Amino acid sequence: MTTSTGSKARGTRTVRPGRLAGAHSLAMAAAVALAASALLACGDTPPPPKTADAVKPTPMAAPPPNNLPPQPPDSPTASAVHISEEITSACGIAAPDAFFAFDSAHVRQSEDNVLNQVATCFKTGPLKGRSVKLVGHADPRGGSDYNMTLGQSRADSVAQYLVGKGMDKAKTESSSRGAMDATGGDEPSWARDRRVDMMLGQ
Repeated sequence: MTTSTGSKARGTRTVRPGRLAGAHSLAMAAAVALAASALLACGDTPPPPKTADAVKPTPMAAPPPNNLPPQPPDSPTASAVHISEEITSACGIAAPDAFFAFDSAHVRQSEDNVLNQVATCFKTGPLKGRSVKLVGHADPRGGSDYNMTLGQSRADSVAQYLVGKGMDKAKTESSSRGAMDATGGDEPSWARDRRVDMMLGQ
């Protein structure tokens, strides 16, 4: 009986070179894809969200300094008066007259004319029945309580003058913000801080 020398041992399998190369290529492709996705993940990390700043009150902007005299007043009865555009427009007050130095102890004719025009506008004019809000301010020098009192005195001084012109006292609202809105660092800018903002109320 003749035995074939070409027969293979039982239980062994022949792996073809083509299959081995294909498996190796798949493993390499998977490794490259994994590395690429890792790199992309690192590069696409979003920045932390920006936090919104706290909402700050927006007081009436201080007007330019060129309408004040060289030495603006600085006392409980003295300040600059800044009339809002809403009032000047309704009352027919010219823009240059909307900001001026004021001292109730020494009122000049030009100041008297403007404040008389405001009082008339609220008594019998376009703003009849409306109220006026007067907010006093101080420069940053001095303590907080002192500045609040000083701002209140300035607002009250303007209110009393308007009442003296015939305006209804119940239609004048005066308050103070002291130095809370002060931005000055020298005498010209401190002069802008020392003011009474005149705004339209209800």
